[in-house]
Amino acid sequence: MATMRAVDITNGSGPATSLHIASIPKPSASSGQAIVKIKAFGLNRMDLLQREGHYPVPPQAPKTLGVEFSGTIEELSSDSKDNFKKGDEVFGLAYGGAYAEYIAVNTKMLLHKPAHLSWEEAAGVPETWITATQAMYLVGEFTRGKTVLWHAGASSVSIAGIQLSKLGGAAAIYVTASSQEKIDFCVKELGATAGFNYKTQDWSKEVLKATDGKGVDLIIDFVGQSYFQGNLDTAARDGRIVHLGAMSGTKLPAGVDIRAFVMKRVRFEGSSLRSRDPEYQGKLRDKLETYLDKFEDGTFKIYVEKVLPWENIVEAHQLMEKNSTKGKIICTID
Repeated sequence: MATMRAVDITNGSGPATSLHIASIPKPSASSGQAIVKIKAFGLNRMDLLQREGHYPVPPQAPKTLGVEFSGTIEELSSDSKDNFKKGDEVFGLAYGGAYAEYIAVNTKMLLHKPAHLSWEEAAGVPETWITATQAMYLVGEFTRGKTVLWHAGASSVSIAGIQLSKLGGAAAIYVTASSQEKIDFCVKELGATAGFNYKTQDWSKEVLKATDGKGVDLIIDFVGQSYFQGNLDTAARDGRIVHLGAMSGTKLPAGVDIRAFVMKRVRFEGSSLRSRDPEYQGKLRDKLETYLDKFEDGTFKIYVEKVLPWENIVEAHQLMEKNSTKGKIICTID
């Protein structure tokens, strides 16, 4: 049996220090799949949760971490119908398995890598930009002229989301973040309207003040429990709250006031991307493909905070755990 190197977790789950590179069976291409030799992969917060045993991994996913990558096609299944061939430079999204030398992935989730994108940049695009697109358009039903609030403004998804909101014609784009440096980055570099430091300000009151009490039409949240009441208070009439994560937990304290659901007709909807079927993910991949010229002409920018060799995967996870980065953490495989 052919083998490859991949990042494994001692005892199946644990802290960052339990990550190490091991030898595991190399995947083979099933119907509709390609085998990609990976050049680089991106880190995502779900990787930390999965490493600790707290993420519901879809049944079709391998146990190896990682959902976004760039590389070259080494092999294609005989029934592959998409416009790919051996040797093509690609990047894409997978259900798992990207922390490895090779990955088996549905060709519906691959894109040709433009020459102007480096391997590192391309590896940081799929999960981030597809998640932001899904949250804004498919779940949040964003339309031109609406106002948007992106929590965790300097996170990779929100960095993409701010740029998408700007291109999409948002009337105003607000962010929350943990430092003035991150807020300045979101406002001065990315073009957000204003930002609020959740450590030093009551962000929900500040958003209401900035909107003359109207609130915002669309809120994208990754924080969960500690932001639940603030989100309801800040949502505009007929506002949408898109719930993508629960970094502060999932259990609400006593006394949460849910009157906004009736009084303001607020809609709260949770979503995930990884559990979706290939057809759903494929539609988002097609949408991402329409953005590629925006990366080339500079309308959209990919922010890579740190590139590390994958042998330093422990350091990469520990860096993500600090919540200090602005943009992607990428690992490369020689």
